[in-house]
Amino acid sequence: MTLHTRTPAGLDGVVAAATALSHIDGERGELIIAGERVDDLAGRVRFEALTARLWSLASGTAVEETETRIALGEARVKAFRLVPAVLDATQDLPVTAAFRVAVAALRPVEGLTGAAVLAGGMPVLAAALMRRARGEAPVAPDPARGQADDTLRMLRAETPSAAEAAALDAYLVTASDHGMNASTFTARVVASTQADPFMAVTAAYCALTGPLHGGAPGPVLDMLDAIGTRDRIRSWIAEALVRGDRLMGFGHRVYRVRDPRADVLRKAVASLGRTAIDLGLAAEVESEARAALARAKPDRPLDTNVEFYTAILLDALAIPREAFTPIFAAARVAGWTAHAMEQQRTGRLLRPDSVYVGVMPASPGE
Repeated sequence: MTLHTRTPAGLDGVVAAATALSHIDGERGELIIAGERVDDLAGRVRFEALTARLWSLASGTAVEETETRIALGEARVKAFRLVPAVLDATQDLPVTAAFRVAVAALRPVEGLTGAAVLAGGMPVLAAALMRRARGEAPVAPDPARGQADDTLRMLRAETPSAAEAAALDAYLVTASDHGMNASTFTARVVASTQADPFMAVTAAYCALTGPLHGGAPGPVLDMLDAIGTRDRIRSWIAEALVRGDRLMGFGHRVYRVRDPRADVLRKAVASLGRTAIDLGLAAEVESEARAALARAKPDRPLDTNVEFYTAILLDALAIPREAFTPIFAAARVAGWTAHAMEQQRTGRLLRPDSVYVGVMPASPGE
């Protein structure tokens, strides 16, 4: 005897929480973060301001942008003190795995919230690990700088241009929150047990590292490298689809039309004026991929997603591919910490049911 009923695959359509933080309309291609559309936020609202908004909504207590900027600067300074120990403990690990250890090493700091320690500390540790991978010494943070500006300075050991800092800031804002994605759900589950934000964010980062969640921007560049020239675009894409390969940077679990974040980041790339990637080639690849996918899978909408232009933007900012996931985490931590706060303030222990599909033992006496 088996005892089971149908359940939505992947929990599609199952409501797990009520949130004031972000909303996705997959049919219309709309993302709202803290009450505004993402294309209205990026380039106008800085990461510190958006983070303050998210924390205000989550905690029910007003948090100011200036207060957040100061707290993140102080947190970067405190996190830098952990760098020697983190580097020593992660000598044989690649950057993505080493960053998991680094996040877990963050701990409470007197005078700062756990959320601020995490949001300020993550880019410091990501930069130090990336520089170690290139044989370079870590760069100390400057607490007077903005988060995006200082992140690039720590990564590259030089002051970025205003356009570069603005472009990364647009990315941080765009990637700050995105509904009930896998890593955010993980953060809420852990927070629902009343675990502290350090535990919740460490678990969230582990979820982010999976290739079905945060690991795809790097392979977009691998795809563009493999195509190489304009005359190979059509044949390369056709052959990839015949093999059943996934075209990186296209399709999304939620969006049935174009991912709104793709256009936000495309504009950020254009603002830089010069990139290592041939933007003409990238645009032709995008156009041909969309057309080929529409022909091959007419009943399954597969349009450009955030990963396509994320890869091009981060590459243009001289951020190496192995650091893409930690930099993604340094943006999404604003949302993770906010969701953890909101879950503990308004939710309860998350304990869903499961459907048993195994064999039932015989009833007594049978």
